[in-house]
Amino acid sequence: MKLPEFKSKAFLAPMAGITDPAFRQLCSESGAGLVVTELTSVHAIIAKHKEFEKGTGKITDFIEFSEKERPVSVQLFGNEIDKVVAAAKIVEPYFDIIDFNMGCPAPHITSQMAGAALLQKPDHVEKLFSKLVSSVNKPITLKTRIGVNESNCYLWKPISKIAENCGVSMITLHSRTIKQGYSGKSDWKMIKELRATVNEQISVVGNGDIKTPEDAKRMLEETGCNYVMIGRGAMGNPHIFGQINSHLRTGSWNKEDATEKKKTFLKYLELSKEYKTITFASKRTQAMQFTKGIVGGSELRVKISKAKNEEELKEYFE
Repeated sequence: MKLPEFKSKAFLAPMAGITDPAFRQLCSESGAGLVVTELTSVHAIIAKHKEFEKGTGKITDFIEFSEKERPVSVQLFGNEIDKVVAAAKIVEPYFDIIDFNMGCPAPHITSQMAGAALLQKPDHVEKLFSKLVSSVNKPITLKTRIGVNESNCYLWKPISKIAENCGVSMITLHSRTIKQGYSGKSDWKMIKELRATVNEQISVVGNGDIKTPEDAKRMLEETGCNYVMIGRGAMGNPHIFGQINSHLRTGSWNKEDATEKKKTFLKYLELSKEYKTITFASKRTQAMQFTKGIVGGSELRVKISKAKNEEELKEYFE
């Protein structure tokens, strides 16, 4: 299935508690070529859909998004084939891409034999992708890790061939193991090997340790991947996408100063009012991220930690 047209080579990674619709919109406006929803359980989608069928709800009651984010991908996790397919059919009309997660290392996900744990179940994955790709009319993509630990760090290889043979349109590889979590160094050589392993018609996205525009350019050049995906490097810094695009285009980019960072957070706060699923706790977490790199940021974080409402957050940033 053909992928949508991306406006840049830099994508926003899904991150729980961070990539809410207001933050995704900021990243898209900055120049992210693709944004992805937070990880979503197929069981939760199916349960919520029962309310939709009764006419008591709609998709945005559960997975909030806006047209300003497009192209936007919804990321699903689960392991029961029929339920994954059922959830994909429910969300299909609303999103440009359906991404299947095999990269999350969180114990509460892997204990369900979902997320990165599925790397160990290639036969099951083959059945899943075969049915999933044939059941919907939107591109299916995969986000995965390289393996469980250092001794089996090539589990991605058979999985990537299965994905290719089943018709998956794009593969994102976070080049760390489950055991590493988000620690240590990601192995970009694995991304280069993935690009050499699958057919050129399948897009490859590199993920892991992109903190600056220079990192993004280096990954593209060293691995040959088609796109890069930024996670933690975008936290509190949605402008990294515009910076990457500028660096790839001209070789230079402008650093965002403290005043601009504060303005960006205030814009986030304003946008967040449109979404009922963004809690005050999430807004406070975002505020913490936006203080990083600001002179006096540590003092500001102390104030933020004690904030009781949005007005106080706004006051601190103004």
